[in-house]
Amino acid sequence: MKRLLTGAVYLLILLGAFLLRRYVHLLFFDALILVFSVIGTCEMLRAFGDRIDRVQKTLVLLFSSGFIICFAATDTVYRHLQEMRPATVNYSPLITFVVFMAALAILFGLLVFRHEKTSLDSLGCSLICLLYPSVFLLVLVGCNHMPAYSEIGILFVFVICPFSDSLAYVFGRLFGRWLPKKLAPTVSPNKTLIGGLGGLIGGALGAVCIFFVYYGLLEPCDLNTEWLNLVFFIGLGVLTAAFTELGDLVESAIKRKLEIKDMGKILPGHGGILDRIDSSLYAGLIVCFVLTMRILITG
Repeated sequence: MKRLLTGAVYLLILLGAFLLRRYVHLLFFDALILVFSVIGTCEMLRAFGDRIDRVQKTLVLLFSSGFIICFAATDTVYRHLQEMRPATVNYSPLITFVVFMAALAILFGLLVFRHEKTSLDSLGCSLICLLYPSVFLLVLVGCNHMPAYSEIGILFVFVICPFSDSLAYVFGRLFGRWLPKKLAPTVSPNKTLIGGLGGLIGGALGAVCIFFVYYGLLEPCDLNTEWLNLVFFIGLGVLTAAFTELGDLVESAIKRKLEIKDMGKILPGHGGILDRIDSSLYAGLIVCFVLTMRILITG
């Protein structure tokens, strides 16, 4: 029951952020991603414990949040400037990259300025926490700021994941007894290949739902002329589901290496924020990549 209630609250928060993003300003969705980043980074730093010292933890938390704030703020400013002067070049990705490199430079610099207290092991752990989950979440912020298909991208990341997870669970429970072959036995012994297949089917079904909701309610159009888009949606849905499963396995591998069950306790029945959004991190990568390629190819 706790898991169900927590999941319902999570979905309501996502829906609220999406509606605010659509009808008020896209920065509302950036704010939600920033919250995910701050809490997720804190969970990672807590999980690594004494492997990272206090100064490194502080820098990681500041810069991991700074990436997202930097890109969201600068892109918003450049968008406003482009409305007044269309020839203005948007340098927000470059500025964000410079901030990212500054973070790396400072963390590596600790080997000099705090030589006795900074080891290569602690530096490596710091870099992991700097990259995961914030750089992955930065991709979602980029998806939110895309000139086209941004809403479709958001829907794919946060709708396909629960569809995929649910169908994977159902297929695993129904058919796992007869088809017990494991998907990744060392990392996640409970996940089966048949469950993975169910997840891909769930991705396709979720994509169909997104198609009819988006083109039927949010951007009404003649659905009879959009059948090619439906094929594209289904293909992207299956691909997103595959990356959803990969993201889930990556987090399982991290937790096994750290010898912990959950990343946190903030979500009753789920664990931490990272336990809830782990699949969305990898889903965001493929969704943003495919939609960006579509923009470059079709305009």
